[in-house]
Amino acid sequence: MSTNKISRDQLLTTLHDELRVNSTATIMFHQTIAAKLGLNSTDHKCLEVIFKHQPITAGQLSVLTGLTTGAVTGVIDRLEKVGFVFRVKDPEDKRRVIINVQQEKAEQEVLPLFSSFGKEMNTMLSKYNDKEIQIIIDFVKNSNRVLQAFMDK
Repeated sequence: MSTNKISRDQLLTTLHDELRVNSTATIMFHQTIAAKLGLNSTDHKCLEVIFKHQPITAGQLSVLTGLTTGAVTGVIDRLEKVGFVFRVKDPEDKRRVIINVQQEKAEQEVLPLFSSFGKEMNTMLSKYNDKEIQIIIDFVKNSNRVLQAFMDK
């Protein structure tokens, strides 16, 4: 019985170590993508949030990212300056501004940077069967939930 406990402890230690390596690699990957786009990493990830939730207000972006409204204004200013987003007045409330992604620019400049990465990920994932993919999805979803709960504290 103690052999199983040690084995599980070793597995969990290895998993935790690999998750830390993956976290750092992910940050560095997105920093590299951001640099290729002429952005800082915060602006790059905010662009992703805007893309996913568009149309979005600055206030909504602030809530979703945890950035202050002042910081979000700077992010939007920088993204607009390089042509990745545009602002429009909210037709229901002229005081609010809605942010959208410049689709054509994003498709031309951002998507190609992820194309070869996506192909590599699909190749890597092809070695797993559907049940294993479901387990991986469950793990990632639960990891995201734990991360979000930690940030919300």
